[in-house]
Amino acid sequence: MKHFKFYNKKDILSLTRVRKYETRVGERINYIEETMGWPEALYTTKAKYVLLGIPEDIGVKANLGKGGADTNWLPFLSSFLNIQSNDLFTGENILLLGHFDFGDLKYLIENNAYGPDELVSAYRHAVNMIDEEVEDIIKVIAAAKKIPIVIGGGHNNAYPIIKGVSKGLYKAGFTPLAQINCINLDAHADFKNMEGRHSGNPFRYAEADGFLGKYSIIGLHENNISQSVLMDIHNNPFINYCTYEDIFIHERINFIQAIAHATGFTEDTYTGIELDMDGIENVLSSACNPCGITVLQARQYLNFAATDCKVAYLHLSEAATQLSDGSKDNKTGRLLSYLVSDFVKANERIS
Repeated sequence: MKHFKFYNKKDILSLTRVRKYETRVGERINYIEETMGWPEALYTTKAKYVLLGIPEDIGVKANLGKGGADTNWLPFLSSFLNIQSNDLFTGENILLLGHFDFGDLKYLIENNAYGPDELVSAYRHAVNMIDEEVEDIIKVIAAAKKIPIVIGGGHNNAYPIIKGVSKGLYKAGFTPLAQINCINLDAHADFKNMEGRHSGNPFRYAEADGFLGKYSIIGLHENNISQSVLMDIHNNPFINYCTYEDIFIHERINFIQAIAHATGFTEDTYTGIELDMDGIENVLSSACNPCGITVLQARQYLNFAATDCKVAYLHLSEAATQLSDGSKDNKTGRLLSYLVSDFVKANERIS
């Protein structure tokens, strides 16, 4: 894998603050032994979850968004590996695979493209390359019947994750069709036109290519959806949505009911769990939102979905520790670590 760095024990311990009389997740988490090939290791490990990072903002910039989604992986990992390992959450059921580094693609584009149109075109071309590499790794993880936990990166990566998981589960005989469902808690539908790959259209491409079955959106902001996309999702029987305004302004349905409706809509097969961090109020992201769900509600969503779905994967996207405009928030990584541990603990309870 040209752009993927696999982690070893030394890499993990370099980020783990070992302390007397305490045990951290970094001391218990699994990794690929250097004596074994990585695909073989996935089939032999007892870990149920495979954790990896895609720290890139190429897809966001291809959607004319604000860069910075490439800054959250290491802050997340530093926080996650230092969670206390205890009877409530040991970390032993997770294998830390590594992360992608597409820095060379970004450097090549930003130092050779001329003019805004050429720049956007180059970013969108690069997203296709990212799609291929992400799909290849995710497909192997899913075929080994492991649950990928992916820390993004732009939401563009939802497409290769859906595609890779669909192919992997089908190849292994776990699904009759190369198709899965998806629940997305997001301020945006990310169902824009197929104008070239970017962070605003992963679910459109996944559906058009036959890898996405049913798609449920929770907390969609009415101010963020174009009329054409609104008509497309409203008239599609395989798409279900509930707006933020339906839940919190008009109170036609409460938050937990909205999640339950989404899990019921998608319960017929494996379901990917998506959380776009720009849907959480005031979390630093490519589209930072002054009005959204709370951190507590985000945790409740993952707890409910991980318990009530036949989980295919977890994808946390769009978060940033530092944006291209200089905005910073050092708490983002720690928030991501809470969300991942919430998801694993909830899903473990039903195993």
